[in-house]
Amino acid sequence: MIEPKRIELSVKAERAILIRTILPDQKHEETPLLELDKLARTAGAVVVENVVQNRQKVDPVYYLGKGKANVLADLCEDLCASVIICDDDLSPSQVKNLEKLTDTKVIDRSELILDIFATHAKTKQARMQVELAQMEYMLPRLKHLWSHLERIEGGIGTRGPGEKQLEIDRRIAAKKVRDLKKRLVKFEKVKEQEIISRRNFTKISLVGYTNAGKSTLMNALTGAEVLIADKLFATLDTKTSELNLGNGKKALLSDTVGFINKLPHHLIASFNATLEETIHADLLLHVVDISSPTAHEQIESVNRALKQLGCLTKPTMMVLNKMDAIDDLSTIAVFKKINKDCVAVSSKTGEGIAELKKKLLYYCGKDNEEIELVCENTNGKFFSYIYENLTVLNKTFQGNNTHFDLLVSKGQLEKLKRLKNDISAPKFKIIQGGA
Repeated sequence: MIEPKRIELSVKAERAILIRTILPDQKHEETPLLELDKLARTAGAVVVENVVQNRQKVDPVYYLGKGKANVLADLCEDLCASVIICDDDLSPSQVKNLEKLTDTKVIDRSELILDIFATHAKTKQARMQVELAQMEYMLPRLKHLWSHLERIEGGIGTRGPGEKQLEIDRRIAAKKVRDLKKRLVKFEKVKEQEIISRRNFTKISLVGYTNAGKSTLMNALTGAEVLIADKLFATLDTKTSELNLGNGKKALLSDTVGFINKLPHHLIASFNATLEETIHADLLLHVVDISSPTAHEQIESVNRALKQLGCLTKPTMMVLNKMDAIDDLSTIAVFKKINKDCVAVSSKTGEGIAELKKKLLYYCGKDNEEIELVCENTNGKFFSYIYENLTVLNKTFQGNNTHFDLLVSKGQLEKLKRLKNDISAPKFKIIQGGA
């Protein structure tokens, strides 16, 4: 049997059979290959069959047991399958053995995700990050890729071209990884400078499972034109927009790459610069697809990724999205009982968005100081300054004067004090608070 050539990772327009081994310590799922199915379809594959096997441990030779692997080979022939996609990472030997047995290309979960990332990467930085992740994934598998150049039989001095080419490729690949890392460091430094320049703003970052509706929520909150698509990993590049919360209060809202169960660790490492917005955020909005039957598992997956980034202890508000897609509203009550600081919204219809903004306004002002300020009614320009830059809690008129109850940060208060001592500035008094 001729071993199939491993030319590219893409599974676009190919007929795919999905496989998975379920171990005793793994949770029982009604549709154990649901997520892999979505990933495969996102990559452009046509899923023709699922093969699931319960085992005490993964078979070191075929991943599936030998009997089930033979069944898989028959299915590949009967269904004209062109690719087998495994829900777990495979060793190079498992890939080689399965390909020889089935005469079909075999890719694993990480390879599939990397292929999707490569397809969706649009900016230079994203493409470099994907390339780095692909190179680090492929490095330990180079030996298998060059297995068609076997060592020439014979005595000393007859080492085959495959072994020589393997060493050459390893050096080339290792150098490429080093070069990519150096170039990405420059992007990280630029991102750090961007974040430093935003220190006067409250920074809010959207996090969540891929396809949970983060981009739709971003658009609903800010009016930003972020790409919306019903596919996994539609957004790879960070998008930051100004969020107007009302009462003169503004924040910066960032939408980043979504997480997924068993997300390859080298992908998170490669996308470090993209995830800087999450790492340095003042508040995380954990967006959950409340309509998903695996919502709880998705929350756990996101929390694992946040822990890996060192962000699990950051202030976090849970946003239960897609409430328009559920029939039983008691589901929301269950989530709110488990997670007290959460709000239910529909990014699609706009329901709950006003309540979310109100909660965000409270959060942004919780460390601020409340003051009372009095100025003459004729100070129209100063009134505009107050409404554009400060949070107005209350306003009353007394004769020719207006009394404002304001919520101000330390920096805003210092600016007001400097403005009060400026001879050319409008006349006003801070009569309570701000001492």
